[in-house]
Amino acid sequence: MFKKLIIVCSLFTVLICTAQNNKLFDQATDAYNAGDYEKAIRFYTDILNNGEHSTAVYYNLGNSNYKLNKIAGSIYYYEKALLLSPNDEEVKTNLSYAQNMTLDAIDTLPETGISKLYKRITGKLTFDQWAYLSIGALLLFVVLYILFYYSTTSSLKRWTFIGSLFALFICIIAIVFAYIQQTDFNNKQPAIIFADESVIKSEPNANSEHVFVIHAGTKVNVLDELDQWNKIKLADGKTGWIPKNELKLLKDF
Repeated sequence: MFKKLIIVCSLFTVLICTAQNNKLFDQATDAYNAGDYEKAIRFYTDILNNGEHSTAVYYNLGNSNYKLNKIAGSIYYYEKALLLSPNDEEVKTNLSYAQNMTLDAIDTLPETGISKLYKRITGKLTFDQWAYLSIGALLLFVVLYILFYYSTTSSLKRWTFIGSLFALFICIIAIVFAYIQQTDFNNKQPAIIFADESVIKSEPNANSEHVFVIHAGTKVNVLDELDQWNKIKLADGKTGWIPKNELKLLKDF
């Protein structure tokens, strides 16, 4: 009886939170349409504080910050939206507009043709989607193998056997791609620079040598941390140390 009561209370709480977040989202949309972008940001932030992290909320926060000319904030939220929906073309388009407003033009390291092809293929789906595909292919393999086992005609046996092998092949490929995507995701710790100008140091202390300067909105990858410092790497391969309070990590859901 007590367990049932807990389940009912949990479901009731979820329903209340969902209704509240839907109301906040509508209020935020109204504020955005009315041109009150600061108010819209407060409503969207309240939704995040309630524990809902969705592409729509981050995308709208990116738009609201862009309207206020807060470029670092807009890039930050667009990038977070892409973490949830990597293939969302609308988010990518708006992100490119915001990136064009930054001061730094950082070239990426050249990639081989094989590397580009691999990224193009594996990037078609997220690691979750590759995992779901592998499960679907495995189920299809089982069904086709059962049909092969019980089929009575040679032609049906041949086609179900070939189909089961193809499904097994797709399953294995999807598992490999899911693993690769998951590993790449875990090995990267992206962040956005929020300080108007950041002087990057050669070592994690204020008295060390200046290496280079970057500005708000630049995307970096955090390699290490020590006390109040983060070691970062740029897309062009440059590395250095920056105070933690001058950037925001993207994977802080």
